[in-house]
Amino acid sequence: MLLAVGVLAALLDARNSGKGQVVDAAMTDGVSLLSSIFYGLHADKRWTDERGSNLLDGGAFYYGTYECADGGYVAIGAIEPQFYAELRKLCGLSDPIFDNPANKSIWPEAKNKLAEVFRTRTRDEWCALLEGTDACFAPVLDWTEAPHHHHNAARQTFISNGGVIQPAPAPRFSRTVNAVPVMVHRTSVKQVISDWSSEAV
Repeated sequence: MLLAVGVLAALLDARNSGKGQVVDAAMTDGVSLLSSIFYGLHADKRWTDERGSNLLDGGAFYYGTYECADGGYVAIGAIEPQFYAELRKLCGLSDPIFDNPANKSIWPEAKNKLAEVFRTRTRDEWCALLEGTDACFAPVLDWTEAPHHHHNAARQTFISNGGVIQPAPAPRFSRTVNAVPVMVHRTSVKQVISDWSSEAV
C-alpha cells in the first residue's frame, strides 16, 4: 500500500516537474509509519511498554472485546466522551466505578464489571440494542458471518467469484468500475509454477 501511494505521488510529481524518481518503499518503513500514533502517545507519557495497560491494547475497559451470554463476542471503542456517555446510557452502567474513565487505576475493576454486563445478553441482543447508535459498538464476526452482515451486504463488500466468497475489489470508482478478478484454479497455479520452473532452468 505504501508503494502504491508512493508511485501515485511520484506520477503526480512527474506530471508537474517532468522528472522521474525512485520510490523506496520497504515494508519495515510502512509498519513503523503505522506506529506513529503510539510513538506520539509514548512521548507524551500516555503509552507504556507494559502490555495490556494502555488505551488501545486492552488496558482501557471502554476499548476492547467482551464475551456475551451465547459465547459470541462484541467490540467497543467508546474513547470520546460523547460515545462513552452513549455506551454508558444504553448499557445501564450506573455504577460509580464508570464515572471517571480516564482514571487508569479503576480500569481492571471496571473491565471486570463491564464483562459481567456483556455476559447478561447474547451477541444478537447486544446488536439489537447498540448497532446504529453512537456507542462505538460492533459484533465480532467470523469469516463466514462477515460477508452476510447487513452493512457489508448493503455495500457489496464481498463477492462470490467461482464459488469462492472473497472481498470485492477496492477502492471503488464512479466512472471506471472495478472488474471482478480472474479466478485462478489450483491446477492452473500448479501449471504456472511448473512452467516458470522449467523456463528458469
